[in-house]
Amino acid sequence: MKSNKQKRAELAARRVVKRQAEAERLKRDAELHRQRALEGALERGEVAVNPARLVGYRGGYSRPEFLERGTYRAIAFVCKSCGKAEVWTARQQKWWYETAGGDALSTATRCRPCRAKERQRKAAARGAHAEGLRKRAAAARKVARQD
Repeated sequence: MKSNKQKRAELAARRVVKRQAEAERLKRDAELHRQRALEGALERGEVAVNPARLVGYRGGYSRPEFLERGTYRAIAFVCKSCGKAEVWTARQQKWWYETAGGDALSTATRCRPCRAKERQRKAAARGAHAEGLRKRAAAARKVARQD
């Protein structure tokens, strides 16, 4: 015959085992639900995220939505230069975040033609700046020679 203390210890041990089994079942169910949700998203044309290839994300206070979801999905935006409505496709996002190494918290803001114009504008500005620096250096050399 067992004492009450022994019986209580056995009951407590059974409860612990039962809680662990329930936790494992919930964990399996959650993983199954996540897998089904991912399969459904891929069927809808979304593209799977490969977190190991995210160069522009090192963790932090907020996680990008696509990382939480596990897929990239098309995002509609309005070009801030011309005001044209555009769509940033899932494939473009995958390239930007995983191949080009873009910041994981950034999104598209300009359409392709406006991005090309902006690149040309910046290149021209850099060229003008470099030319100004060359002229200034030449003028400084000229003044130094005269002294």
